[in-house]
Amino acid sequence: MSAIQNYVRKTAPRGRETERVGPFLATYSPGTAHPMLNYAIPDDGAKPTTAEIDALTAAFRRRDLLPRLEYFTDVAPDLEHLLVEAGYAPERRVPLMTCGPADRVGKPAPAGIRLRAPESGEDFRRLRAAQNTAFGEPAEIGDDEEPRSGVRHLLAEAGGVVVGGGLALEVVDGTTEIAGIAVLEPYRGRGIAAALTARLTREVHEAGAHTAFLTPGDLGIGNVYARVGYRPAGECVHLSLA
Repeated sequence: MSAIQNYVRKTAPRGRETERVGPFLATYSPGTAHPMLNYAIPDDGAKPTTAEIDALTAAFRRRDLLPRLEYFTDVAPDLEHLLVEAGYAPERRVPLMTCGPADRVGKPAPAGIRLRAPESGEDFRRLRAAQNTAFGEPAEIGDDEEPRSGVRHLLAEAGGVVVGGGLALEVVDGTTEIAGIAVLEPYRGRGIAAALTARLTREVHEAGAHTAFLTPGDLGIGNVYARVGYRPAGECVHLSLA
């Protein structure tokens, strides 16, 4: 678990501003106040003082951002109690699931669905638009949005229409995260999400990852991930101070 949390500490700052505040690494995404893109990560075993928690809160307030944290509970088991005492409240708990090469289960794409990497900027924007739509967000993607170096993107296509996709972040010290698995509502229930996850997981294992992890948003998608070899390994908690 510590290795997975350390992976997040190394990758979350990519493209963000960072600030060390006591036993926290605060990350800020320029140009957006989206809570999921601005949050702090604690050190392993963090037991901050009241003053250190207050300093973290102030660092976010100075930027007109919601003071917020995301972390795996096992690496800092005493922290949540201290944050709640300081007024923070849990937003949600997300299960953590992991998959090693020996656990992976292959799932082919269903009939009529083609899985492939984006081959152009237009492909990438169509993929991102499909993901946004599937997650209930605006589909519009800026012409200047480009794939991040080291990130694997995979789209699902039906008759030339991009109906879903996902990504795998860069491999760091043998660990990587599978994320953004999304399928448009009319195409769900056909096994597309499982095929996307299985393909990305195979690719990162072949690239040298010994641990792939993901954080399913709900039990239903968690069951999809379980079918391709992912198993529960812990939980991630999100806390904020309204």
